[in-house]
Amino acid sequence: MNLSLNWITLRVRDLEASLNFYHGILKLPLQRRFESRGKQIAMLGREEQPKLELIQGNDPALKPECGVSVGFEVESLNDAMEYLQSLGIPVARGPIAPNPRLRFFYVLDPDGFEVQLAEHSKE
Repeated sequence: MNLSLNWITLRVRDLEASLNFYHGILKLPLQRRFESRGKQIAMLGREEQPKLELIQGNDPALKPECGVSVGFEVESLNDAMEYLQSLGIPVARGPIAPNPRLRFFYVLDPDGFEVQLAEHSKE
């Protein structure tokens, strides 16, 4: 069996607030938006990468306390922190440097899910 990651789903309370965060602030491209079985759904991400699927509803399959986080690579951790803080989005945890080649921090999305932004050094 040869598997590749297709998407990760987050069930959100307010799709517009989540789209503002993931598309408006984090700049993830909005690939498509549609309705299925009465639920509003948005798929975000770059063409060649796995997608983040946001489903609006009041029956979350995952709650923020479950320990799941969504991680993204950034070119500059310092620039990402500065940008988010300028928009009033506080750092929830970090920055953390578990080894010389990796640094990351977390912010919270509108539903309280942790979003990790990480910078890997080339050396």
